[in-house]
Amino acid sequence: MIIMASSSGTPVPAIARLVAADEDTVRDVVHVFNERGLAALDPQWAGGRPRLISDDDIAFVVSTATTRPGALGRPFTHWSVRKLAAYLSNNPDRRVRVSRERLRQLLREHRVSFQRTRTWKESHDPDKETKLDRIEEVTSKFPKPVLRVRPVRAGVDPALPRQHLGCGCPKLCTPHATC
Repeated sequence: MIIMASSSGTPVPAIARLVAADEDTVRDVVHVFNERGLAALDPQWAGGRPRLISDDDIAFVVSTATTRPGALGRPFTHWSVRKLAAYLSNNPDRRVRVSRERLRQLLREHRVSFQRTRTWKESHDPDKETKLDRIEEVTSKFPKPVLRVRPVRAGVDPALPRQHLGCGCPKLCTPHATC
């Protein structure tokens, strides 16, 4: 409205009253339009606080969260949000400072979930690390399950008559009928 009113020759005080704005704001809008053209009408404002964590940091957080803690020299079997946040903020190679709540949100956005920490002991299988590496290799190559095999259970409707085994009767009997 400011640009249209200005182009028709309306004075700045009248435009300011028309759009309920300050006269300096009207002048600023007209000057920016004269400098940048139509691009000034779409200012691309971003609300809120500027991002403190980059996309590279987010990728590092997700890759760390999907790596076993033992492979990174940590003495536990599963990550928790608290342990992961502490590891990321104290990592000597790359420090990422992120709150636990923001970390939880990032992991949920990238569909990374943690299991509850178990209290039983670690496996004594000598090939455990090899097997876990193979599982990670396969799941990274095939992120979605290709073939899913489930056991088939036949459902039995109790309202249908049944044939009792061993009764010697060729007809179908009800469960409480006598042959």
